[in-house]
Amino acid sequence: MRIYTPMEAAQQAGNKYLGVLVAARFARYLNELPREKLIDKEEKLTTVALENLCAGDLEYRLLRRRRSEA
Repeated sequence: MRIYTPMEAAQQAGNKYLGVLVAARFARYLNELPREKLIDKEEKLTTVALENLCAGDLEYRLLRRRRSEA
């Protein structure tokens, strides 16, 4: 099992906090898929997400939150 550091995630995402958030969101997305759709069942989903992020395979965009008018 390869270990991914926050600095490796920061190279793709801009900073380490955003990299970890993007990988976590993608891991949650992978968790919603049926198990038959996942190719490699031996690795944990967080490892798969970090691997895809560090390889540059993930595309993401930041959305601004709308303020509620309460």
